[in-house]
Parts: sequence; C-alpha cells; structure tokens
Amino acid sequence: MASGVALFTLSLLLVTHQVQSAIGVNWGTVSFHKLRPSTVVDLLKANKITKVKLFDANPDALRALMGTGIQVMIGIPNEMLSTFSSDLFVQQNLSRFMGKGGADIRYIAVGNEPFLTSYGGQFQNYVVPAMLNLQQSLVKANLASYVKLVVPCNADAYESNVPSQGMFRPELTQIMTQLVSFLNSNVSPFVVNIYPFLSLYGNSDFPQDYAFFEGSSHPVLDGPNAYYNAFDGNFDTLVAALAKLGYGQMPIVIGEIGWPTDGAVGANLTAARVFNQGLINHLLSNKGTPLRPGSPPADVYLFGLLDEGAKSTLPGNFERHWGIFSFDGQAKYRLNLGLGNRGLKNAENVQYLPSRWCVAHPSRDMTQVADHLRLACSQADCTTLNDGGSCSQLGEKENISYAFNSYYQLQMQNEKSCDFDGLGMVTFLDPSVGDCRFLVGVTDKGVSSGAEPMARWSIYHICIGVVVWALSQCKAGEFQCYFL
Repeated sequence: MASGVALFTLSLLLVTHQVQSAIGVNWGTVSFHKLRPSTVVDLLKANKITKVKLFDANPDALRALMGTGIQVMIGIPNEMLSTFSSDLFVQQNLSRFMGKGGADIRYIAVGNEPFLTSYGGQFQNYVVPAMLNLQQSLVKANLASYVKLVVPCNADAYESNVPSQGMFRPELTQIMTQLVSFLNSNVSPFVVNIYPFLSLYGNSDFPQDYAFFEGSSHPVLDGPNAYYNAFDGNFDTLVAALAKLGYGQMPIVIGEIGWPTDGAVGANLTAARVFNQGLINHLLSNKGTPLRPGSPPADVYLFGLLDEGAKSTLPGNFERHWGIFSFDGQAKYRLNLGLGNRGLKNAENVQYLPSRWCVAHPSRDMTQVADHLRLACSQADCTTLNDGGSCSQLGEKENISYAFNSYYQLQMQNEKSCDFDGLGMVTFLDPSVGDCRFLVGVTDKGVSSGAEPMARWSIYHICIGVVVWALSQCKAGEFQCYFL
C-alpha cells in the first residue's frame, strides 16, 4: 500500500497547494441524530464544496470521502497529543485511506486550539513534539510532501489594541516561534479560528455593526488604516504578530468562522445569513485587508456544516446551532457560497423516523412535571427554549411538549419514552409554532427501518380520522348514530 501512496504522491506533487483558495466547511459529528456519512458527502458534492475539515480521523467519514476529490483536513484531538503513536496514526488514518481512488487528505490538524487561555496550558507542551514525531512518520510513509501539518489556533493566542501592534501572548512567544518556524520550513499555513460573534456575545460594549461586513459607524483607526469589520482587524492582528516573529508573509487559513442561528440573543437566521454572505462576498472580492491588500486568506472553512445537538453548552447554548444546515441536512437560509450554486441545496434521501411527536397530555395536571423536564433536557437538546432561542416565546404547556418531544426523538420514538408517568402522549399533528420547529429524528439504518412502523401508524391515523369525521356528522345531524 505504501508504494501506491508514493506514486499517488509523486503524481500530484506539482499541484499540491497551488489550487485557488476556496470556501470549505467544518463537518462536526457531535450530534444525537447523525446522517449517514454518504448522505453528508452527497450534500457536499451537491453544493460543490471541495474542502472539508474533520475534527478527528473518523473512518466512516473518510471512507465516504474516498474517490470524491474533496480535499480533507483531519484532526487529532488535544487529549490524544500526549500519548498517540505517530507511526500508528499515519498507518491507520492516512495510508489505508489514500492512494488511487482514495481520500484526498491534505492536512493533519495537530490539536484544536491547544493554546486556548481557558485550557491553562495543559496541552501546549505536547504540540511541537507531536508535530516533529508526526512529520518523521509522514516522511517514512512518503507523504510528507503532500500532507501538511497545521495547528488550528484560537484568536486569543494574540492580542493588541490596534492591528498593527499585534503580538502573540507573552507566554506563547517561545512555542509560537518554534511552531511558525516548523510551518514555514514545511510549507504549511498558519490556521486560525476567528469568531466575531463571540466578541459581540462576550462584550456588551462591542459595536454590533463592527461584527458584520456592511460598514461600521465605529471603525478602528490604526495609523493610515481604518478597519470597518472585526474580521479584517483580527486577521491583520495575526499578520502583525507573525511579522514580529519574522514570518509576515506566511499563508493564513481560516480554520473556523461562522455565526449561530439559535440559543442566544443575536443568534438567529437573519444575522447568520447576513454575516456568512457578507464574509463570502468579502473573501471573493479579493480585496484582502489593509496589511495584506489583494491577498485574502488561502482557504476559509465555515463553521459549520450541520447543527450538532450533543455539543457541550458550556460556552453558551448557541454551541449547538452553528450549522448552515440543520441536523438533517436542510438549508436554514439562502446562502450563495460562490461555488456555482446560487443557493444551498438540501440533503436528499434523508431517512426520517415516522411523522409523530410526543407532547404534553392536554387534560393532565402538570404540577409534577419538573423532574421529567430535568430528565428530558439533561439528555436531549432543549437549548432553543432559553432566552434568545427560537422557542423561547412558547407557553408553559408548549415548553413541556418541546422537552418531551426532544427526548422522545432521541429515544428513536420508543413508545415508553413518551409516557412521563402519564403526562405525555403521541400526536400526529406537527406541534411546531412559527420558527420553533419540533423535530422528527433521523435514522441511518436505511429506508426499511421506518417504513413498516410508518405504514402501521398511517393506518391508525386514517382510522382515527374516519371516526372523528363520523362523529362530526352525527352532531351535524347528517346521519342517525347508534351507540351500543
């Protein structure tokens, strides 16, 4: 297999990293309701997305990406850096998936934001040794000239009051010097994650219009330069920080950037569409930034592709709502990625569970419902019910119904999961209200998994409808009705 990889490497060496910059996406999989990897890959292809970033080396995802031509960045979680075997990693996650007709893996992300302030330095000493070991393993596998190592950094790795004075945090100076020297010698870009939403979310004094791309009444003035959006200001702060280390021309890739659609004030469909479309238009204009005019980032990976309803909400409830598509691959809003399609195309052949929901029983006393709500929302996703969420305006009974249904769908519509000591009931009528969507789960087990139950429940539904219709006709005097 290694020789095949070597031939594959040599045949493509001349075009490595010389393709035009592109809009990619982050494909996260921390979800209760996972689409089949083949469905996700078809979604990428339908939307002409040619670059995807994974947070691990998920074998099912890599198998689905084989032969597609989609360029892939795979990740090594921070927790693995201190113990992983580089030779074994390359063998298991690269060599067996690459080669003719294989996955086009271009980058390995060594950790994910390992220098984040909130980690307290627990990962940073493992990063450079892991990179050096991994580089040796890539050389042995004849992949070092094709697969590049990067370290996605959070924007809190550098700081400044104005972009031109940007510098890395003092405690990171030594390790960043080692890192960028390694990146430069191996022709790798600096990868950074930039989130104007988080700046706005975490600072009540942050000018709202500065987070977007439509101009600002509060520009940041920096000598002869004026910054009208947070992205350009943040990007140039990194450019200045790299220049202070002697690498001012290093290529920069945006590993994550986006705007959530739910779970917080300011996180909504309109804001997400305006931000992401403004970002894409700004990038494709090739205007660049004041410190890099005419030179936008090499590549940009939107965060993210799909909502991830099982993510930690420690940073905020919005963490589960970054997707440009909902968990089931349906576009949330109109977005032109600049890749040939004028709007997003939905995932096809998604296998849903039957169209039924669990709601609060209309005639039951709900005074004892608190423990059931805690159970439901501790396991399922109820983040849209909180302040700023799309379901935050529901009444008390609808709140209960939303929580019950989220748990019911998580349990794959198991009949007992809608009992809640008699407080829940199954309905066939969609209880969604306005923008508040009561979901129906998906299954990755193929068409047959839901077909038989759906048929059975459809018959029940028809029978109930006939009975209701007949009773209404009795009351209207259309028929003589006899009840035995």
